[in-house]
Amino acid sequence: MAAAMASTAERAVLEEEFKWLLQEEVHAVLRQLQDILKEASHRFALPTSGSGAAVRQENFVLSTSGTDQVKGVLTLQGDALCQADVNLKMPRNNQLLHFAFREDKQWKLQQIQDARNHVNQAIYLLMNRDVNYQFKTGSEVLKLMDAVMLQLSRARNRLTTPATLTLPEIASSGLTNFKPAGGSILHNPGAMFEFGSQRYEVSHVHKVECVVPWLNDALVFFTVSLQLCQQLKDKVMGLEKGLWFLLWILRGP
Repeated sequence: MAAAMASTAERAVLEEEFKWLLQEEVHAVLRQLQDILKEASHRFALPTSGSGAAVRQENFVLSTSGTDQVKGVLTLQGDALCQADVNLKMPRNNQLLHFAFREDKQWKLQQIQDARNHVNQAIYLLMNRDVNYQFKTGSEVLKLMDAVMLQLSRARNRLTTPATLTLPEIASSGLTNFKPAGGSILHNPGAMFEFGSQRYEVSHVHKVECVVPWLNDALVFFTVSLQLCQQLKDKVMGLEKGLWFLLWILRGP
């Protein structure tokens, strides 16, 4: 009898805590997520449609690990790579080759636009309800968190694992003047392409990187937001589990 009374009292406490969670803490977390993701969205610095605002150009130095065979500078303007100057030292004779983007062409980095779109979708999900709206069940909160986390995971993945272009895609972009031969992937040695009247084969592959600080900031915001979502999910599921366990005890075997 005493155990049952204790379980009843504990269940009442958990129910009150769960009610407070749905009415107060969930909304506090949602506001915090909105603030973080709005900061993440601002980092992309892309002009809105019809705003006419210009995005400043930023220069980034290319770096390679353990070699000086590739050096260069990239110019990024929002989600577009508008200039590139690359010097390549040939491995056999140390001949220096220089490459640059055509002045009338830009390389649109679709992964940046996609990432921002996913962030904005997450913000929409967080704000798509009346200011006085009250959550009624834990599953409602879990469903929202899963939807937000899906958008944030997609945004993060688009920045951390961007797509690789094939030679035909490079040629059709208009950024270069060569024609691909076959469907070889650009990053595989043995890929063939034509330039002018001559045919060439890729013999070596060099990976070059540059650090874009504002994209790193966005990735940090994504990670923090995903952690907040998971923490809220854990708390909701923990309280629900405790309530169901106490209900099972009170009902008896």
